[in-house]
Amino acid sequence: MATLEIDRVRKAYGTMEVLKEVSISIGSGEFLVLLGPSGCGKSTLLNMIAGLEGITDGQIRIDGDVVNDLSPKDRDIAMVFQSYALYPTMTVRQNIEFGMKIRGIPAVERDKSIREAAALLQMEHLLDRRPSQLSGGQRQRVAMGRAIVRNPKLFLFDEPLSNLDAKLRVDMRTEIKRLHQRLGTTIVYVTHDQIEAMTLASRVAVMKDGIVQHLDDPQVVYDRPANVYVARFVGSPAMNIIPGRLVDGAEGLELEMDEPKGGTSRISGAAVSEAARRRYAGRPVLVGIRPEGFSLAEPGQQAIQAAIEVVEPTGPDTLAMFTMGGVEVIARLAPRSAQAGQMASLAVETAKVVLFDPQTEIRID
Repeated sequence: MATLEIDRVRKAYGTMEVLKEVSISIGSGEFLVLLGPSGCGKSTLLNMIAGLEGITDGQIRIDGDVVNDLSPKDRDIAMVFQSYALYPTMTVRQNIEFGMKIRGIPAVERDKSIREAAALLQMEHLLDRRPSQLSGGQRQRVAMGRAIVRNPKLFLFDEPLSNLDAKLRVDMRTEIKRLHQRLGTTIVYVTHDQIEAMTLASRVAVMKDGIVQHLDDPQVVYDRPANVYVARFVGSPAMNIIPGRLVDGAEGLELEMDEPKGGTSRISGAAVSEAARRRYAGRPVLVGIRPEGFSLAEPGQQAIQAAIEVVEPTGPDTLAMFTMGGVEVIARLAPRSAQAGQMASLAVETAKVVLFDPQTEIRID
């Protein structure tokens, strides 16, 4: 286990700046996920931690030691790639053993490490097979086993599940989570899949254009996103972002949203600090509501009237689409509780409503 400090790290290719003063501190045994779309800089950052890319400015420290100028082999890290990078002519045993052999580790120790890694990953029965005889998930286990036997300070995963089908991805997520719980190692994991980030991470760093937009516990990132970009990127379906206003109503401060055919929808009881109330009262805001923040209203409960346009049954719930504040909104409702072409009375869980400044798109606290 090791600590990792990324201190004001920059990466530029000529005039093009790929990473812009990224700072992240990772505790020993932590599982950090770098999350973002293609081109946001997450894989570049991982390669810089590994020593595969140079650093334009800033420092990377492992257990307090600056590693900027150390070669990859001297950083005591192990990396698992999107491509399995297995030797096709070698058996699973030989693939796992190869790195240890190169480092001159005695045969007895090599055999012990292989058996322990194979037991941990439940692949003892695969040791004498070649990669061509394995499924995608099994090949990824071998790649993980090859990393485990190194007993490194730090594990780096670069989109290891992207080549797997949906069911295998779910299975391998569980394997990686189980591996982290058993070994307690420090892991940095790159993905564009927000479900992977939410299920695996102890902390998530959401990135865009070489900048960390939000770094926090996955549930905090989901419930209280730092800005509109994070709100829309994390969550499936994404958080609804609805133009509205903060107004004084009969029951105190209310959120008011214009409807395309005239009239307004109002939500009272949104949690707003006194400072935000003074600053934004009577002004436009962006109202963030997760799909599960809507529910069918009980009798006597404050509700908005929604004309359901489309429904998408998913099995455990139904996604209902309607227009609110002039934009399309998605509500996650109970199965068969809504039908296209009908009106529905929907309640909003105001405690989970998040407000954003319409100019900066930063969350209003």
